[in-house]
Amino acid sequence: MRWLPLSLSLLAVAAPCAAETALNVTYLRLETPPVPVLSNLDPIPEDDGIAGAKLGQSDNATTGRFLGQSYNLTVESVPPGGDIAAAAKTALAASPFLILDAEAAAVLTVADLPEAKGALILSVAAPDTRLRDADCRANVLHTGASFDMRADALMQVLLTKRWTKLALITGPHQADKDWGAALRAATTKFGLDLVADKNWTERADLRRSASSEVSLFTQDLPDHDVLLIADESDDFARYVAYNTWLPRPVAGSEGMVPAGWSPTLEQWGAVQLQDRFKEGAARPMRPRDYAAWVAMRTLGEALTRAGSTDPGVLRSYVLSDEFELDGFKGRPLSYRNWNGELRQPIPVAQPRALVTLAPVEGVLHEYNELDTLGRDRGESACRAFGETQ
Repeated sequence: MRWLPLSLSLLAVAAPCAAETALNVTYLRLETPPVPVLSNLDPIPEDDGIAGAKLGQSDNATTGRFLGQSYNLTVESVPPGGDIAAAAKTALAASPFLILDAEAAAVLTVADLPEAKGALILSVAAPDTRLRDADCRANVLHTGASFDMRADALMQVLLTKRWTKLALITGPHQADKDWGAALRAATTKFGLDLVADKNWTERADLRRSASSEVSLFTQDLPDHDVLLIADESDDFARYVAYNTWLPRPVAGSEGMVPAGWSPTLEQWGAVQLQDRFKEGAARPMRPRDYAAWVAMRTLGEALTRAGSTDPGVLRSYVLSDEFELDGFKGRPLSYRNWNGELRQPIPVAQPRALVTLAPVEGVLHEYNELDTLGRDRGESACRAFGETQ
């Protein structure tokens, strides 16, 4: 008698009996007009985020084909100023599973639609604290790293290095201000000293005059260990490094940067993930790509484990202690059941190498060290997920 390996024999028995299960997902993107910046050396890819979701679909299909599961991904893009609510209604009529690539206001608009009641929305692009706080919604999970998580990661690294005297320069755009606010809050949370806090007001063309303009702008800063820069628009921060009055390292939006993903990650199978991504997208994986990949993989893992396409069943499983996802960051990923935010390590990296992965060694938490990044249970004002969860 010819024997098959146990795994193959089980598949041979199970495959004919497994009913075909299809999970339909819409990737809904609200395009935002680009902010005018000094340099165009690093344009944002047209498929930013979308490429990550497609890789997640492919990874789900690899397992799904043995389990009688199929994953269908539809991409819908709304132009700037377009009707995101109408697009969301159309998408939700087709499927209750939505990967949402949009700013905070649009996330709330979609989440509050009557058609979204009972849906499962995974937000991949809105880092705003308020969406994990008082403006949280029970039907929204967050796979993108928040401003708070990134700021906490950076402060843990600086504290470990004993670089405790910090100066901050904040850009003029709202995202810059929100990032600056998170950095300020994190300095207080981890007991670092913010010795100077300035707003960026320069209007000069730094491509030609950075050496003189930045030196003059930073001349009045008191002595500090690190200069923090809040420039989410990627406008002026690149010109600050090596042009400051005092010779100091920079961090935040330039230099040592905390982000949801970094191309410098090489351990824990991250290289294999990035190679597969590059094969399909012909570029490095970006933080929004990673967040979208996690969103798609979350749905795939939940379907495989919970065995249901009911959004309520999958949501409950994802928020339970049983859910874990391998995110190629050295620790299993899970979701906070008090505000729907993904627990994830945050790489803190310079352009060509990883500095470290936060939470850093020695930072402790009574339940999970990943909860030292972002709003912990006692810090969050989110009540939509229920007081007892």
